[in-house]
Amino acid sequence: MLFASAAVVMTSCSKDDDNNDDNNNTPSNTITADITQNTTWTTGKTYVLGARIAVLSGVTLTIQPGVIVKGEAGTGANATALIIARGGKIMAEGTATQPIIFTSVADEIAPGQIASPNLDPDLNGLWGGLLILGNAPISADAEAVQIEGIPPSDQNGLYGGTNAADNSGVLRYVSIRHGGANIGEGNEINGLTLGGVGSGTVIEYVEIIANQDDGIELFGGTVNVTNALIWNTGDDAVDTDQSWAGTLDNFIVVNPGDECFELDGPEGTMEDGHIIKNGTVYAGAAEGLVDLDDNSIVEMMGIYFFGIAASQDFDLVPTGLTASNLQATIPDGTVVTDYFIAGSDAFVTSVAAGSNTVGADVSKFETWSWAAVSGALDEF
Repeated sequence: MLFASAAVVMTSCSKDDDNNDDNNNTPSNTITADITQNTTWTTGKTYVLGARIAVLSGVTLTIQPGVIVKGEAGTGANATALIIARGGKIMAEGTATQPIIFTSVADEIAPGQIASPNLDPDLNGLWGGLLILGNAPISADAEAVQIEGIPPSDQNGLYGGTNAADNSGVLRYVSIRHGGANIGEGNEINGLTLGGVGSGTVIEYVEIIANQDDGIELFGGTVNVTNALIWNTGDDAVDTDQSWAGTLDNFIVVNPGDECFELDGPEGTMEDGHIIKNGTVYAGAAEGLVDLDDNSIVEMMGIYFFGIAASQDFDLVPTGLTASNLQATIPDGTVVTDYFIAGSDAFVTSVAAGSNTVGADVSKFETWSWAAVSGALDEF
């Protein structure tokens, strides 16, 4: 994998000197208050999150192709983040040639660039992250609860409800980088948090890079995620909780810090499961491959694991797990069950490097993702 090295330099964004409908903008395009009316952030511009910003219920934030959003530095209650509150919408529709990029103010990247000119792709915790919260069902002690990473005093952090088809908008061709600021002991913000997000929401072609906590974490809801890439997370690459009932299809995981997958079971009386399929996983420095609970409900298929090292494992086969057609390239002189729990050889096949017949369609990440343009996917 290729890593550019350079010093961290703080920069400011360009002046916004035209008449547009950007809500709460100062002349420097810094957003300092919640978005309370329909707002558009326009192609060619950079916007700075000067605080924890929420798009309120009934309001739509439209982000045009090529826009760059940068979060100011901050931890605790001062951590910057963009929250799409229940009933709000984000319409962030980039393209394969003009992705939308969320990053830190320390990043000197400008509209039209894909790779950062000065930050390494393993530098994390420089700002918060993106949280989308909806009204879809969750498995918890209450119909709606507070999302992790947002102080309980902020009611925009509530998620969950009864509308499985809830629509929080669109994320398409979006890259989220260098986030995961800590708001308290063990309470970091994920790169992309999806809490109670409904199936009416479209999430596809998303990239999470160098987040201090998890890459993507899904708390209940029914949303599907397609064409996702998670690279260099400090914790888990994909974390599922509270009976998420969607599908993750065509994904790449590269070098997480803890588990490649943490797939938790229901926390309340509502029980549902999800599907994870068609993925390629480079385990790298991960602590483990798959971590499950006794009550996890998940179906896994068509996934290829490689870059596996000693002590990394698929730790449990609960009764709610259905697994098929998994392949792994394992170190010489070892067997599948050294890494995948006993009995897993019924659904895991050992294959030579480069001979896998399952995995992600890597072409879906070309041109628009930093991982692809940096060469980090050349061995995939």
